[in-house]
Amino acid sequence: MASVGNPGQQRPENVSQAGTGPIRSSILERPVQFLRGVGPHRAKILAEMGIQTVADLVMYFPFRFEEQPRPQTIESLRLDEPATVIGRVESVKSRRGCGRFGPSVLNVILRDGTGRMRVTWFNADYLSDRIQRGQVLRVFGKVGVEGDLGQLTNPKVEWLDSDDDPADWDFGRLVPIYRACGHLASGQIARIVASVLDEAVAVISEPLPAWLLRRRELPSRGTAITAMHRPQTLEEIAPARRRLAYEELLLMQLAVTLRRGWAARNLQAPPLPTSEKVNLRIRRRFPFALTESQNRVIREIVADLARTRPMTRLLQGDVGSGKTVVALYAALVTVANHRQCAILAPTEVLASQHHASIEKYLAGSRVRRCLLTGRTAKAARRQALDAIARGEMDLVVGTQALLETTICFPSLGLVIVDEQHKFGVIQRATLKNTPLAGETTGPPAVPHYLVMTATPIPRTLSMTVFGDLDVSVIDKLPPGRQPITTRMITPRQEPDAWSAVRRRIASGDQAYVVYPLVEESDALDLKAATAEVDRVAHELLPGTRVGLLHGRMKKHEKATVMQDFIEHRLDVLVSTTVIEVGVDVPNATIMVVQHAERYGLSALHQLRGRVGRGSKPSACLLMSEGRGGLAARRLKVLCQTTDGFKIAEEDLALRGPGELLGTRQHGFPEFLVANLVEDVDLLMKARDDAARIVREDAGLRRPHHVVLKAELRRKFRDKIALIDVG
Repeated sequence: MASVGNPGQQRPENVSQAGTGPIRSSILERPVQFLRGVGPHRAKILAEMGIQTVADLVMYFPFRFEEQPRPQTIESLRLDEPATVIGRVESVKSRRGCGRFGPSVLNVILRDGTGRMRVTWFNADYLSDRIQRGQVLRVFGKVGVEGDLGQLTNPKVEWLDSDDDPADWDFGRLVPIYRACGHLASGQIARIVASVLDEAVAVISEPLPAWLLRRRELPSRGTAITAMHRPQTLEEIAPARRRLAYEELLLMQLAVTLRRGWAARNLQAPPLPTSEKVNLRIRRRFPFALTESQNRVIREIVADLARTRPMTRLLQGDVGSGKTVVALYAALVTVANHRQCAILAPTEVLASQHHASIEKYLAGSRVRRCLLTGRTAKAARRQALDAIARGEMDLVVGTQALLETTICFPSLGLVIVDEQHKFGVIQRATLKNTPLAGETTGPPAVPHYLVMTATPIPRTLSMTVFGDLDVSVIDKLPPGRQPITTRMITPRQEPDAWSAVRRRIASGDQAYVVYPLVEESDALDLKAATAEVDRVAHELLPGTRVGLLHGRMKKHEKATVMQDFIEHRLDVLVSTTVIEVGVDVPNATIMVVQHAERYGLSALHQLRGRVGRGSKPSACLLMSEGRGGLAARRLKVLCQTTDGFKIAEEDLALRGPGELLGTRQHGFPEFLVANLVEDVDLLMKARDDAARIVREDAGLRRPHHVVLKAELRRKFRDKIALIDVG
């Protein structure tokens, strides 16, 4: 094994020593390919790890440290305990097992002043030419025994200078362990980092103002980065990590605050006031009284719409809480002010569902409305586009088809986006930042913006991913909704579970059976929807009408199957998670989720919300082969509560923000250090500090904010212009 070196004793290399690549204005900008020991092949592996420059490299931190104790004498070694030994090589022997490709064995005898020991490496051909008689080695490993000698097998090794004072070797150390990738081991990454760390830290700028470092009792950035890679004690790591986590959170909060302030100063929206007459006309459209929770949210939205400052509001509501009714109320306020409203949904199924609900509530209304999706016939599409462009279409419901540049909204007053995290940032910005035709004076005019999600978002996540949005929460379900009973089903309990499904269907109810894959995978031992649909129809639920729905089907096929299920021409819908959002079939009262341990908790909560939408008691059966551990703990949470926010908090703790909302694909900057579960206190401090900085220096023009502003630009680049769309 190659030497990991002593990070604390590495000498910094100058630019000319570090590589032969092009000279950049800063060592931090240098491609890692030109560092000693990297080259094109390793640079490619590092790039896959997100490391392209020296700046990226020094921000790639160890995930743990291995404590190597101070050296001890050979005579004092104790069996089965880790030990560090320094000795001189007395002999070196290598041999290979049977055949050309048999295992190789390298045996070294080390001697110190107290005795001899054996050191053995298996399949370490690269060491055979490096270890020679007379060298002084420092080795670390677990002590074993062979014959009458103590032995270390495959230990870590470091070459020492035999001319040095042995007293200088008498120290313990913390060895950084990096997450490896491909054929690049932790020790190799450690050497690459160590070769350039001192030089990089010497030119790292401090982005945080001195007063902020003092106020929060934080070390400098350079000190923190050094301590993260080569701490002298384990106690140094926590304050270093806290410093870097705080910086990440502060930059995010600054970006959100600055963008929000910029929008308030530079954009305006058409005021859309309401009146008691309009309010009563809208409410008469609903055949039920709205809940107090819905009324509270409507008051918040109506107040926003009446202003010239563009509304940017996040409407959170658990599955079945009545978000669609609130959204339609806002849409009708917009139409009452002679403005257009666009409702954007992520799938055709959900768009069609919204349109069907709107048609039900607006039957006989003079509101001009249409549905625009990829399935819309060419002639109907052309007719709808012309009507929209002439301002003769008041309310438009659609999918990504609404994002096409050929669509012109001359008087767009409100954009409503459902399950907005399922759209990319650029897609959402297309409609949100649509300039309004005819608005030529004053600041640029844009529509108001309402985001809806049935995915409960923990507070810490909403402050980062959606930090610039005002948040409204519908926290009560409409009366009459029956609770959903959720149970974990073990393989032994499956026959009884299927009997329960058959009884439901016999009584006239309908059922969902959900699988995580479309087709069977050799890599994953999972039952797949396409492979299991016949088994469901003929073995598990014989005599029932079974349909199949998955994302790879053609659009018209999906629509046909879904319509058959809605109109009860099918008893059972075998599906993938394409039904996760928006499907509303009140007669479906039971759901079976196969391989439930494969889903995130929030996804399971969304799936569960497809039942319990009528007045009948409903059930969700989570079939899992996981018999304990993390899988059982996760599913137990779902069985114990229907509170989406509690479930989302647990999901955030277990899986992280990127997985919870799919934001890794949608423009959300990953945190390298900060943790939204552990660092809530830091997030609150960062939010307060960002607000103070922007309040005192909105343009970040003061000298002590110049570096902070540069770091903000570097981190977010093009994303900063899109932060106001999530």
